[in-house]
Order: sequence, then structure tokens, then C-alpha cells
Amino acid sequence: MIAAVPHDVESLRAALPALDWTTDAGRLALLSRDFSWFSPILKAELEGKVADIAVRPRDEAELRQLVGECARRAMPLTPRGAATGNYGQCTPLQGGVLVDMGGLNRVVWQRGGVVRAQAGIRLAELERSLREHGFELRTMPSTFRVATLGGLFAGGFGGVGSITYGPIAAPGNVLGASALPVVPEPVPVELRGADALALHHTWGTTGLLLEVELALAPAQSWIELVVVFDGSFDAALDFGDALAAAPGCPKRNVAALAWPVPRFIAKWEHAFPPGHDAVLAVVAESAEPAVRELAARFGGRVTHRAESIEAQRRNQTILEMCWNHSTLHALKADPGRTYLQCSFTAGKHLAQVRAVHQRFGSPNADARTEAEVLMHVEFIRSLDGPLIATALPLVRYTGEARLQEIIDGYRALGVRVNNPHHKHVEDGRFGGTLPPAAAAAKRRLDPMNLLNPGKLRVWPLPDQPPQG
Repeated sequence: MIAAVPHDVESLRAALPALDWTTDAGRLALLSRDFSWFSPILKAELEGKVADIAVRPRDEAELRQLVGECARRAMPLTPRGAATGNYGQCTPLQGGVLVDMGGLNRVVWQRGGVVRAQAGIRLAELERSLREHGFELRTMPSTFRVATLGGLFAGGFGGVGSITYGPIAAPGNVLGASALPVVPEPVPVELRGADALALHHTWGTTGLLLEVELALAPAQSWIELVVVFDGSFDAALDFGDALAAAPGCPKRNVAALAWPVPRFIAKWEHAFPPGHDAVLAVVAESAEPAVRELAARFGGRVTHRAESIEAQRRNQTILEMCWNHSTLHALKADPGRTYLQCSFTAGKHLAQVRAVHQRFGSPNADARTEAEVLMHVEFIRSLDGPLIATALPLVRYTGEARLQEIIDGYRALGVRVNNPHHKHVEDGRFGGTLPPAAAAAKRRLDPMNLLNPGKLRVWPLPDQPPQG
């Protein structure tokens, strides 16, 4: 692993004077942060970690020049998209060069239901382009307005659309990608299928993404609905599950928020009456009558309706209340909370959600303090297809030891918890060990371990020292 020593960034800058460099200390501090402050643990661990210099390549040629020079100097590089991730993935642990990928933002081509685009393109811009041709993204995060394609692929999981198409890594969603090896004379490497997915959710540590090729969905006219339930999270869960499973109702998102989570969403009192649990649903216009009938069957009533495209244009879309946007709303209202990332077992998901909600989600006996853990559930399809629930519970943070007790309690009930409070790639999603395919990609595409060194807990592997 590269030692944390000062880097001669001035010689690098002198070698590439035409590039768009940033050396301002305040700007570097801002560029070196993402939403890892959601975690009080990561916030403390990453405090003061900044790049020595930042650069924004305007095209692939400039990026290749930069990577070659950094490799010759053994200088760390950390790629950055829009910094909407939650793990400190764009925070350089050992300084070096922060690479703003926003200049590589073109749609390379679209052919029917497939698109290929550069890693730095913003997802909202990509979707607007696709809808002109009758298509849309299959999945995108709630941060779609600013998030980049490369950031989604390297640091994301799923999001809006996963109720139909599953996570990003579900077979058929990602068709290919190209990456630039971090070597003195870099030449792009094309990766297809499973080889491309070896770079997925490794936070830019195993390869420097250039382009991603995606399968698309036919564009729909989506309607956004808020459905509320009076004092019964069970009813909200049952309705959300029934809607998620309804084969004749196309949908883009189904989320269930237990009260008081809805009250954290500012200026939406018209849609979230006090004491009511809520389901946020984005459904096809053609399915709206059936969805309203289904809601009434479970005792729900619709308090808000909007056309999704218009709601996005007005910055009033419920898509920005789902997924980890719920966490953002909550932390603005109650900075004493943090979150977890959970997934439940197909066929047992409702029982598991109820079990953890009952164990951790009850208000204190004096009724003046809100529950320690507040439930926010997203319904999705799993990697292999069955309907499941995932959750981003909002946790009252009282210390690392208590947080671990809650995690252990969830796991004892059969719930998978991907702990988002680790700075290492392996310890969050992968349970402590880097998958062999990801390790192989690292050896191939970053043999000198220059991509944000320190983010992989154990590297190089004992039996595979890097070559370079």
C-alpha cells in the first residue's frame, strides 16, 4: 500500500499545463467530500482527508494523459462524480489527485433499447435525452438530478425502477463498460457482462470507468401518489406489498414510511397529516384507477397526485423523498439520527419488517421521545427476481456500541444489514471479503494500487502482489 507521504503535484501540473487544475484549499475540501456525513462514524474517520490537487479532464484524451503521468509518478488518483455517495468514496485517504469526471459527459450512442454514455454524464440529462427517443433509464437513484452514470455504477445499488428491474447488477441491466488502466501508457479496456459488473459498487477503487452501456426501459407517463393510513403501519405495508406485486400495474417506485418519518419532509403538510403512515407510489398513468381502488381496499386515501415529469420540473417530486433522500430529510430535521441499509428475505419480508419495527420502532414509554429506529421500506425485485423489501431505517445515534447492538438485533431476526458506517469497500456490501472477480479487476486495471489507496482493507492480496 502506498505510504501517506507528500506528493509532488506541482511537477505533475507543470507536465500537463493545459489541464483544468484546482489548487484552492477551500475548493479542494469541498470536492473531497460526499454524503458520508450521514454516518457520524465516517464523518470522524474522514475528517481532514483532502486531495492535494484536483483536475477536470475535458475529454478522454486529457484523462489518458493524466493517468499516464500519475502512474509514472506513482501518484494516487481518486475519481469523483457528483459526490452523492454515502461512503466517502470520493474522499482521498492518502491525498494525491482528485479527478472530477464531469467533463466526460456525452451520450456515445443509443441504438433502440440500449444506450452507451460516458461516466460523467448526469442521470437527469441522460434520461431527458432518452425520453426524446421513447426510452428511459431502468434504475436511477433518488439523487438522479445531479448524480452521474459512473457514480451510480461504481457506488450505487438500485433505486427508482428497481421495483420492476431489480438492482443495477441484476442480469441484463448493465451490458458493458470500458475502463482505463492506471499504467504509464493507458489504453482503454472493454468489459462485457459479468466482467463489467466486477467494477460495480467498488467505489472507483478497482478501475477507472470511462463509459457504461445500459439496457433501457420504454418511457412511461408516470403519476406520483401519496397514500396515507391512519395509525396502522401494517396497513401501509400490506398495501405497498400488494401494489408492488400487482402484475397489471406498471410502477417505478413503491416506498412505505412509518410515522413520524413523513413529518421530516418539509413543506409537505398537505400530503402527510400528523400520525399517518404513508406509501409513496409512482405508477403508470393507465394504472392509476386500479391503484386507487387497491389503496381504498387497505384503508388508504390519496392526499397528493402529480405528473412525475412536471413534478420533477418544479422540484417537487416524491422521487426525492425516497431511498436515501429520506435520510437526508430526516437528518436536516433531526441531526441526532443516522441510518442503516437492510434487505429482507423474499416471502418473509413483511414478517421481518414487522418484527424489527416492533422490537426497535416503539416510542419511549413517556411518549415524548420518538422511537429509536424509524422504518422506511422500499419494495424492489431481488437480483434473481422475487419481490422483496429493503429498508433504510433511521436510527437515533447514541454511540457505536449501541449501533452495533441494533445491527446484531436485525441480523438475529434474519435481516441482512450492509453496514454503511465502514470506510472500506469490503466491510459494507461484501461482508469483509472482496469478491474474486473484483480482486481480479483490481489487479488488471490498477496494478500499482493508485486508485484511492486505503479504501480496500487488505491490498495487495498476499498471494497476488501488484505488478508495475
